[in-house]
Amino acid sequence: MGEADRKDKDESRKIAIVLISLVVVVGIAAMLLLPSLSEFAAAHLQPGLGLKTAAIIAFFVTVVLFLAFAVFAGDGLLGELQFMLLGFFLFFVIFWLMIAWVF
Repeated sequence: MGEADRKDKDESRKIAIVLISLVVVVGIAAMLLLPSLSEFAAAHLQPGLGLKTAAIIAFFVTVVLFLAFAVFAGDGLLGELQFMLLGFFLFFVIFWLMIAWVF
């Protein structure tokens, strides 16, 4: 084993030790902050969007996204219409539920 290999091995060990210790410190900090974060969430976060508003937002996001897909795909608007319709409904349902859940 050459001198350069030994230096690389030592440097990678140092980096690994620093990264592992950083993960441990962040984990301990997260455990200590968890009670205060739950109090903050209960006090300041209110119920968000309902399903009806989320459906409207998801519809327009999906339409804009699929128009962009069709334009950049070339002949995608007519040639791949059956796949785009199925993809539209799948995207719509996923966006709808995720927007209602997250917001």
